Amino acid sequence: MMSFVFSLIMLIPLSFYLDYWLFQWLFFFFSFMFMYNYSGFFYYFNISNILGLDMLSYSLILLSYWICSLMILASVKLYKDSNYFHFFLLVLIFLMFSLFMTFSSMNLFFFYLFFEISLVPTLILIIGWGYQPERLEAGIYLLFYTLFMSLPMMIMIFYLSEKLNLVNFMFMNQNLNLIFMYLCVNLVFFVKIPIFFLHLWLPKAHVEAPISGSMILAGIMLKLGGYGLLRFMIFFQLFLLDLNIIILSVSLMGGSFISIICIRQSDMKSLIAYSSISHMSLVLSGLLTLNYFGMWGSLLMMLAHGLCSSGLFCLANIMYERTHSRSLYLNKGMLNFLPNLSLWWFLLLSSNMAAPPSLNLFSEIILINSLVGFNYMNMFCVSIISFFSAVYSLFLYSYSQHGEFYSGIYSFMSGYNREYLLLILHWLPLNILILKLEFFFQWI
Repeated sequence: MMSFVFSLIMLIPLSFYLDYWLFQWLFFFFSFMFMYNYSGFFYYFNISNILGLDMLSYSLILLSYWICSLMILASVKLYKDSNYFHFFLLVLIFLMFSLFMTFSSMNLFFFYLFFEISLVPTLILIIGWGYQPERLEAGIYLLFYTLFMSLPMMIMIFYLSEKLNLVNFMFMNQNLNLIFMYLCVNLVFFVKIPIFFLHLWLPKAHVEAPISGSMILAGIMLKLGGYGLLRFMIFFQLFLLDLNIIILSVSLMGGSFISIICIRQSDMKSLIAYSSISHMSLVLSGLLTLNYFGMWGSLLMMLAHGLCSSGLFCLANIMYERTHSRSLYLNKGMLNFLPNLSLWWFLLLSSNMAAPPSLNLFSEIILINSLVGFNYMNMFCVSIISFFSAVYSLFLYSYSQHGEFYSGIYSFMSGYNREYLLLILHWLPLNILILKLEFFFQWI
């Protein structure tokens, strides 16, 4: 484990001297090296110092490596425009380092520390390379929502350290039975995932972020909330039928509302951002049922959503680089210009609406089993979320690909090989992983 940490630190001086493409190849190389590091052992493996992996940590770190590699591939415009791309690579290394330490740390305090540190590179990405002046407001929303809710968690960690004399995930098996404790520990994860009512920072951050910022927000940052809840929720089993069921209801109702809100969005990035909230509400609801299917389904849905949503943001950015607009009213009739990209819109949006053979389908089936098994009344909200996810995916596809194209477009570029490679590297893992689902069932 420490070898991967040192390899990331080693990349810091290289980011100033290596060519952009060579650096990107090196990042892909590290992700493949980490993939070969897999162990079939059921419990923690590769323990060194305060770091260790189980299947939950391993899969999310692998996703982080993969998304960060694809971020470099998607942000070639920075390299071509010489827009501080060395600094961009440096920020990316710090971001990957903080995510690696967050997901692999077995110490509660170090988990919290790196959880907060990962905010800083994300903020720099949004404020540094975002598009509109409103990016400052979006960055402040992101920062203060998370920081304000995470301070009670820090106090709680110090309290647990004083009370139990340990802050290690492996040995913490007490039932914490105070509502105050429950809220202190979990509020920051509810913001991060995000739950309805605490979700306002996400659409703002997505719309103002550059493509790399949108990819890391959709692909990894929302998963920090899910990871924290998967780790901590087991301590709060006594709240299953009083507090959990309230939050579960809010989450499912919010997912239903957000699904309907998606249909009236005219900004492509905004629509994809709201669809993220809808999908993550299913993850949160599955988690709160505290059964096997809920835990498995939420991990699978997080991985599926990370790849699918990131790919959709890449597609929206490819259109933005050509038409200089994200509006659905101006990005119409793209089937005439870019029929190849139309295929990728179809493939990724079909995965987004949980069509076979994507990982989204299997994870959604497992989560529906979990939620309906927990309480049959959940069926109403779950069916609304599932139905409307198909509706807004089809709405986005038909509006952007069909219709009469905007007459103000006077020059147009075809798709590059780099862009097709970027999309295929999102789509292939998303549809190949369904063949090896037994790996993800080992961690619980």
